[in-house]
Amino acid sequence: MTVAERQAGTLQGVLLLLPITMAVMGLIILVPVLPGMMAHFRDVPGVDYLIPLMLTLPALCVALLSPVAGVVVDFFGRRKTCIGALVIYAGVGILPIFLQSLIEIIISRVVLGAMEALIVISSTTLIADYFHGREREKWLANQTAVASLASIVLALLGGALGSFGWRAAFAAYGVSILFAVALMLWTWEPRKSDEPLDEAPVLGARFPWATIAPISLLAIFGGAMFFTMQIQVSSMLSGYYDIRSPGAIGLYSGLAGLSVAGGTLLYRQVTARLMIPVQLLIAFALLGISYVAMNHAPTAQIFTGTLIVNQVGSGMLLPALVVWAMGRLPFEVRGRGTGLFMSGWWLGQPLGSQAVAFLRGQNDGNLPATLQILGILCLIAAAVALVGALRGSPRRQLA
Repeated sequence: MTVAERQAGTLQGVLLLLPITMAVMGLIILVPVLPGMMAHFRDVPGVDYLIPLMLTLPALCVALLSPVAGVVVDFFGRRKTCIGALVIYAGVGILPIFLQSLIEIIISRVVLGAMEALIVISSTTLIADYFHGREREKWLANQTAVASLASIVLALLGGALGSFGWRAAFAAYGVSILFAVALMLWTWEPRKSDEPLDEAPVLGARFPWATIAPISLLAIFGGAMFFTMQIQVSSMLSGYYDIRSPGAIGLYSGLAGLSVAGGTLLYRQVTARLMIPVQLLIAFALLGISYVAMNHAPTAQIFTGTLIVNQVGSGMLLPALVVWAMGRLPFEVRGRGTGLFMSGWWLGQPLGSQAVAFLRGQNDGNLPATLQILGILCLIAAAVALVGALRGSPRRQLA
């Protein structure tokens, strides 16, 4: 069977979902062993700053290097880049098992982050290359669900490996070599000739800056709203509901992850059929209402309800934005466009954290009041989406 005759199916879809867990693993797998690392390197000057930096560097690299990764993906090929990055990811990921210097470990984490950027961009682009129409929507939405569920599993795995010492947690990164082998066996390099003629966008091979740049800017805002509660949930529980047990906080974090997956399922089954503005209207409305309600939640039980609504909205938002962006990108520049979009989304994480810190300072440290401000901003975004829906914007442009 020739490459042109190959038809992507469930096997290829599943294999292209697995690499997205590498971006989640970069952060989550080490959270349970941070106290052990802090104790081991306690004599290193600035360890209180360096260990958190070591933890978050890969995500920062994804945010900053995704546009460059997109160029690499388009130039060298999506499949080749993904396989090569997975192999290097495994090597540099397990390297801290043998490294003695904290600075050397930090340097290895920079390389790991660069590989994460290549993996995320290439795997997402391959999904857009392999699938079209409703199938594309399904597999792009599944990325969000898989990443959310993987965060729960990886947190448990990190804790289990951590019982053998903090270095043991780094062994988990070696699993990416298995993903690389699977991609070598059951995937192929896509070609422009594989694109369905009835779905080819009227954009040509030139980069569609006029459409992708605004989506990427919106992705910064969306990313900030998406990540805020994942970061702030422990502060809300401990500071306002006197829930301080790590086990209890872990359960709430797991509930948030499951709610994101639930939102993705709702997107696939319900909102994916609607116009893009309506999809964004629903997602931002859920986020806005829940953030405002958090400022008026008197008990932990009511807060739990607002948290579930918030994370369901988050689970709807990411696939809506990804599908919108992918539908505007022609084959030749799809990697670069995906890189620009992902850069915006991941920049939302640190920028959102800084925004919350600033707004909290303006509200005398009141976190619920700060979250209400975010809710108002989300409701404004929902109102803008409503205007777009009422103007009868086209459902989507598929690539």
